[in-house]
Amino acid sequence: MPARTPLDGAPCWIDLTSSDTEAAKSFYTNVFGWQADTNDDPQYGGYAIFSKDGQPIAGLGPQQEGNPYGNVWTTYLSAPDAAASAAKAEAAGGMIMMPSMQVGPQGSMAIVGDPAGAVIGIWQADQHQGFGLVGEADVPVWHETMSKNYGAVLPFYSDVFGWEFQAMGDTDEFRYSQAKLGETVVAGIMDASSFLPAEVPSFWQVYFGADDTDATVAKIVEFGGSVLRAPEDTPFGRLASVADPLGATFQISTIME
Repeated sequence: MPARTPLDGAPCWIDLTSSDTEAAKSFYTNVFGWQADTNDDPQYGGYAIFSKDGQPIAGLGPQQEGNPYGNVWTTYLSAPDAAASAAKAEAAGGMIMMPSMQVGPQGSMAIVGDPAGAVIGIWQADQHQGFGLVGEADVPVWHETMSKNYGAVLPFYSDVFGWEFQAMGDTDEFRYSQAKLGETVVAGIMDASSFLPAEVPSFWQVYFGADDTDATVAKIVEFGGSVLRAPEDTPFGRLASVADPLGATFQISTIME
C-alpha cells in the first residue's frame, strides 16, 4: 500500500510508552520485522521511530517519572490545530491531560481524555505526517475504544473530530458503532460497560494486521509476549488480544480481503 496523507479527524499515528525501550525495540522488531531508529537530538527525549519498508509505522518513548500510563499504546487523531482540538475536547466534556506542545519541526501534539476517561492523542502534522502504511500485515489496521460511557462519547467525537456514526449493533449484548468521515470508516466505539471490570477504565486499542493470526501470536509468545485472548474467528477476521513482555496490550487481526 502506498504512503498516505492523514485525513483530519482520523487516526494518523500510534506510539508506545515503555518502561524499557530497548526491550520493546527487540520485541517489536523481532515480531513484526520493523526497524527501530532513535533520534539522538535531546529535544526528542530518546524517542524512536519504528518503520517498515522505509515508511514510519509507530513511535516509542520512555516512560516519564510519575507517569501512571506506562507500557501503553496511544492512538493519535489528526487535527489541523492541536490546541484548538484540545480546547474543543474540554468544552465537549473531556479533559486536557497534556496541553498542546510543539515537537520541534515535526508537528504539535496534545493528549486528552474523552468523557468516559479513555486517553486519545491529537497530532497536528508538520514534517511528520504520521504512519506511512496501513491496512496490511505488521502495520495498524484498526483503532477502537472500549467505552464505559457509550452514550457520551459518540457526541464527543462528533463535536471534536467531526465523526458520523453507523451502528453495527444496538443491543445490550453488542452495542458498537463505526465512526466515519464522509464515506471513510476510521474507527470503532464499543459499549463495554457490561463486561469491563470495575477496576479497568475505558481505553483505546490498536489492531495490527496479520496474514496468519495464529502464526503471529506464536511469534509474540516466542519473544516473551503473552496471550490475553486466544485467536478466534469473528465476522471481522481472526482476532487475538496480546501483550508485549512489559504489559502493553494490542490486538492482532487477519487482513480482510
